[in-house]
Parts: sequence; structure tokens; C-alpha cells
Amino acid sequence: MNVVDSRGGSKRRREILDVAVKLLAKHGYHGVSMDDIGAAASITGPALYHHFKGGKEQMLADALIPVSERLLAGGRHYASLHAGDPQSALEALVDFHLEVTIDSPEIVILHLHELDRLPEEPRREVRKLQRVYVEEWVRVLCELRPGLGAEQARVLAHGAFGLMNSTPYLALGQEVSTTETAGLLRSAALRALDPG
Repeated sequence: MNVVDSRGGSKRRREILDVAVKLLAKHGYHGVSMDDIGAAASITGPALYHHFKGGKEQMLADALIPVSERLLAGGRHYASLHAGDPQSALEALVDFHLEVTIDSPEIVILHLHELDRLPEEPRREVRKLQRVYVEEWVRVLCELRPGLGAEQARVLAHGAFGLMNSTPYLALGQEVSTTETAGLLRSAALRALDPG
């Protein structure tokens, strides 16, 4: 499965971005050169810049902006799908977030460790998308737990994200199956968000 968003661009461009994301997640932004990416993708330097004029910064933006858009769109969808039933909405949000993190562990690593490498404008766009996504969770949590302030709900949401975003570091499918890992993290996140 490709780790990058499949919308837009040629198939070859998406393949190159997929290779770049894997290398950047494994070795870090400063540990990978455009030559490394070109070699891994079997493409020459000039041809690589034909697809990504902005080099690694553009690759990073092209990976992180779509996943942030996907999270926001999914968050809005699942929250509205269960309008009036905050427990079901929260469960759907957790399931969706885990699906994204388990399907795209390299993107999660880039998001956690390389976001500050983005130029100002795309970094600001990602941060804005993140904030709006968090507010979907805040709204559901406040509806589920009357008396919970938005600030407290934000703390809980970020805590749950930390738990769920740990999936790239868990050797999924090796010691514990991916399905079991998702189930364990789902239960832990829901208990943390609504200890009852």
C-alpha cells in the first residue's frame, strides 16, 4: 500500500513520493539527499526535480498536507455521521484515526518529527488543518462529558493522539497482530477519553 495520498499527480510522481516518504521516515530529513531518493526510485536528478521542483521540502509538503486534509475530512464525516450520539461519534473518530496511523506509519513519523522542516506557508496550512481537526474531537468530547471545558477536552484529545500515534513504533504484525494492536489502542484511547 502506498503511504502517500493517491490524489493528483502522475502515477510515477506518486511512486517517487512514496519512496521519498519511506526514506525520510527511516533516515530523517537531513539523513536523505535528493540523490538518495533518485537512486531508490530509479530516476535521475534532473528528472526528479521535474516532478518536485521544490526538492525535499516540496515532497514533505506533498505528503503532509494531504494526510492532514484526510484527517479533517474524516473527522468531520464521522462526527456528523453520529450527530446526537457522542459516544458513537467518539468511537468512530478513534477508529478512523487508528486506521490512518496503522495504514500510514511513515506519514505519522514525518508528521511527528519533520513538520518543522516545511517552509512557513505549508507548515501554517498543516497546523491550521490540525487545529480544526482537534476541534472536531473537542466538540464531541464536550457533548459526551457535560461540564468538561474545551481546554480540558483539547488536552484529552492530544493525549489520545499521542497514544494512537505510537503505532509506527510498535513493530506492527510482528509480536502482536495489527488487528489486536488496533483493538488494544482503541480500548485504551476510549478509556482515556471517557473514563466514566
